[in-house]
Amino acid sequence: MEIKPFKRESVMPLPVTFISTVSKSGVRNIAPYGCVMPVLRPLDLVCVATAKRRDTMDNIRKTGEFVINLPGENLSDKVIPTAKAIPSDADEFEFAGLESRPSKKVKAPGIKGCYAWMECELVKLYEETSYILIMGKVVHLEIADEVYEQNGYCNVKKARPLMMMGSDTGMHFCTIEELDRFEPFGAMFSDGKDPLAKMYTKDKR
Repeated sequence: MEIKPFKRESVMPLPVTFISTVSKSGVRNIAPYGCVMPVLRPLDLVCVATAKRRDTMDNIRKTGEFVINLPGENLSDKVIPTAKAIPSDADEFEFAGLESRPSKKVKAPGIKGCYAWMECELVKLYEETSYILIMGKVVHLEIADEVYEQNGYCNVKKARPLMMMGSDTGMHFCTIEELDRFEPFGAMFSDGKDPLAKMYTKDKR
């Protein structure tokens, strides 16, 4: 069956993230974003696609900071409250019934209850007619101890990362599962060695 290109969410599961920001005047904002991706290994730069008219975009443009919060399935009921349009001077943490957690490197707070937090500084904005690509540098990455294992693996059975697949009528929330299959990064290279291995073994936390 052939479907239109704009129906990509029907075939491509998207991660659900909450981006938290704070305005110049100190108003806290949250918005859900699915078009978020790392820029190659290691996880240092991330790219976020956004519509132009969003308080989140205004805050990032003015403060140069944001936090990408990674929720588990337990926060699926917070997607719609954080997506709704409310006055720009209203506190979205209070509106959505979410608790904040202090960040280490940026002023914008994180969201309690998520399993990981990426504190980011703005690197560059790529502006097009109908959208903007936000390039951010992860300056502090933190993960909940209960989901992180000694080999540097986020246990997906415990984290239950929140994801979404679209349909003609709306969003279907889902998560991922472990397939019990493992391949080392080095398997991709002819000599069997991962050129970035030292970066991962130098500091696992």
